[in-house]
Formats: sequence, structure tokens, C-alpha cells
Amino acid sequence: MNEKPVLGLDGQAQSASGATQSPEALAMVTSGARRVREALGRVIVGQNEAINLALVTLLAGGHALIEGVPGVGKTLLVKALARAVAGDFQRIQFTPDLMPADVTGTSVFDLRTQEFRLVRGPVFTNFLLADEINRAPAKTQSALLEAMQERQVTIDRETCALSPVFVVFATQNPIEHQGTYPLPEAQKDRFLVKIRMDYPTAEDENELARLVAGGDAPERRLDEDLRVPVLQSGELEQLRAATAQVRVSDAISGYIVSLARQTRQHAAVWVGAGPRATLALLTASRALAILEERDFVAPEDVKTLAAPVLEHRMLLRPEFEMEGVTIREVINAVLELVEVPR
Repeated sequence: MNEKPVLGLDGQAQSASGATQSPEALAMVTSGARRVREALGRVIVGQNEAINLALVTLLAGGHALIEGVPGVGKTLLVKALARAVAGDFQRIQFTPDLMPADVTGTSVFDLRTQEFRLVRGPVFTNFLLADEINRAPAKTQSALLEAMQERQVTIDRETCALSPVFVVFATQNPIEHQGTYPLPEAQKDRFLVKIRMDYPTAEDENELARLVAGGDAPERRLDEDLRVPVLQSGELEQLRAATAQVRVSDAISGYIVSLARQTRQHAAVWVGAGPRATLALLTASRALAILEERDFVAPEDVKTLAAPVLEHRMLLRPEFEMEGVTIREVINAVLELVEVPR
């Protein structure tokens, strides 16, 4: 999947800070995001919040940490998203014996040519699913850090660029901790959002059972409904350019900064959200505005994304954690404390 030059809402090349486009141009380009969301909704039963956050991740050019018990559709979600936008997909099953070279690749000696040649690893793709990332030791987890932050990897002192469309979706099981390694705080900070995929509702689970019993399982829908990509050539680039052009007023940017700073002052918080979290919340809010077909960020966008963006970047004080206080409760309290701009 080759990334084209950044396009404006009218399809013409321009800078990401170009002038606000007309409502007609905005509606035309954001219809692509709506089509992708609808296509994912046909494959993934329920999990609407997870679908929205996956699209926010894609439009904002970030990465996502997906947390959920086995069988809730984490892998299926990423596969469907890759198919919908004609992206290459690779999956790595992280295990305790996985080595960094298994992620990035290595140089091997070719007996035929008597030269070393580079064998690229699965990181050279558009959508990388790092399955159960917390099962690999820190040395292997860190192999992703350069790729996630710099969009490049270094193999045997040779730097190789990754695709401009490179998105990591890393999964982890929230209840199984035997044989796992906690993610370093620096690595968690590189994930734009944390996507929680909970058990489906009774209605959604009944719908899923009915589909499978009728021979219309989600995997079959993936193969049939997404045989042809939803987005045509250039549409993803236009959507990303439109995201970069979404207006953020001074009041909204001040609101985002106040939220992040308030997390550092809360009595229950040991480590609050840092400056990267502030920028992540702003960028993600722009992407959500595009999904809602608006060219400006509203306070509701920020409030909706506060928990997914901030939760994995914060640490509670042990005494409050022992009392059963959760980070989401702290974030909700912060949202109540900070005045919402009018």
C-alpha cells in the first residue's frame, strides 16, 4: 500500500494547515470514513466504541493498545480494518522466546551470491497486530519502539524506513498475568489510545449466535463483504489530510491542557498524563470530529476520548489502588472538575 502525497479536501495537494474547506468538500471526503465504519459494523457484531477508536487511531496516524479477554474479536477488528482500506496485514504472536529479529528482520548470508541480504520481518507492513504483546520480554517489546515512534527500524546498523501508513495494534489479556511482562511506561505512552473490548451485550451475543447458526459467521462476512476495499485509491490520504485540518479553538486546546494538568494534581495519582498525552488527546479529538463529519473539535469529542487516551498513561498511588480506586474514576472526577468551554 503506497502512501500518496498529502491531499486537501478537494483532492489537490496542499499543506495540512490549509484553509477550512467548504461543507460540501468535507461531506464528500468524510463519507469514506462513514463507509468504513459501516463495513466494520457488518463484520464486527457490537463493539461500536472499539470500531470508532480503531478508526480514530487510523485517521490520527497513531497506534492502539487493545485490551480484552480472548474471543471478543480483537484480531478480527484489525483484519477487517486492513481489508477495508486495502492495507497489508501482519500478525506476530508474542511469546517469551520471541527475539527482536523476529519482529524487525535480520541479515542472512546468501551462499549463492556470497553476500549478506536483508530479510525483512513482519514489521514491514501497514497494519501490525502484536498479539499478547505483554508475553514477550522488554528487549523484544522495545524492538517496536523505534518503529512506532520514528516509522523506521535499524537492522545491523542499517536504517530502513517503514510505510507512511504503519499502525500497530497491540493486544493484551487483562486477567491473565502468569508468564507476562508489564509494558514499560515509555512504550505505553506511544499508544495513542487504549481500546477496551468487553463481553458483548446479551442482544449482540444472541445476534452473533444466530449468524453463525445460519452460516453467516463474521469470518465469512470478512471474506465476502470486504473482498473489495471500501476506500478507493487516495481516499485514506484525503481523510488524514482532513483530520490535520480540523479546527481546534484556543478554548478547546486550553481545555485539553487543563485536563492533562489536573491529572497530575489529583491526590490519587502518582504519575499523571504528560505532554505527549496532551497532544494525543488533541490529535485524537480531531479524528473523532472527522468521524462525526465536523471540521472543528467540540468539547464532547475531548470528553469522549479522555479515558481512552489518558488511562494507560497514568499510575495511581498504591494506597488508593488498594482501596479499589480506578484510573477511570479519577479521569471522570477530573472531567467534573475542569470547566467545559462554551
